[in-house]
Amino acid sequence: MNEQSKLPPSQLPEQWNSKEAWRVFGIMSEFVSATDRLNVIKPAVSIFGSARTPTNHAYYKLTEEIARLLSDAGFSVISGGGPGIMEAANKGAFYGKSPSVGLNIQLPHEQRNNPYQNISQTFQHFFARKVMFVKFASAYVVMPGGFGTLDELMEALTLVQTGKTRKIPIILVGSSFWGGMIAWFRQTLLLEGMIHAEDMDLIQVIDEPEAVVGAIFKHYETRGFELSEAEQEMQLNL
Repeated sequence: MNEQSKLPPSQLPEQWNSKEAWRVFGIMSEFVSATDRLNVIKPAVSIFGSARTPTNHAYYKLTEEIARLLSDAGFSVISGGGPGIMEAANKGAFYGKSPSVGLNIQLPHEQRNNPYQNISQTFQHFFARKVMFVKFASAYVVMPGGFGTLDELMEALTLVQTGKTRKIPIILVGSSFWGGMIAWFRQTLLLEGMIHAEDMDLIQVIDEPEAVVGAIFKHYETRGFELSEAEQEMQLNL
């Protein structure tokens, strides 16, 4: 470590401080631009899953079917805008009746944006993108995926569990894929007191596409999709 790197932030070169300040403005601009563009897509459902799933895989076809059903039912469909499950979600919605939305991310090894997007928004910062997935979603549909998918799932569960966002349906599709994780939640997290019993009610595991759509409508049948004043304030403070 050189002597300069040991200096406190107040003594770092002015150029570095200036760069950090401009970075804050860049983050602000991402939030402003995305919020302005996405305000028209409500109600919407965010769909997550692996970027590595090939187009001929059963998970890809299942995702496409679910997204098409959601789109035809009046939901905009939000995905990460990339390949695999993200592409399947956008593709299903693209050929449906409601907008297909891609929240793309700039990566060191550039993500290939899929072509099935009516509305496309590109982010440089993961955390700004993650806020938009939650802020505009009336439900989360989580398909099989890896670390990125798990990250989005745990973010959503934490925000709902802690009351930082409104309670929305969080649906895991594929009981054979998610069953081991759900069992570990019950047998380890719950039994060791890391979560409360009611926290398990935040998650639904569903296999059939029509049942996914039905579960979302059931959640909102007595209240509608409009946010209450309290929920609007909650979303502002995500």
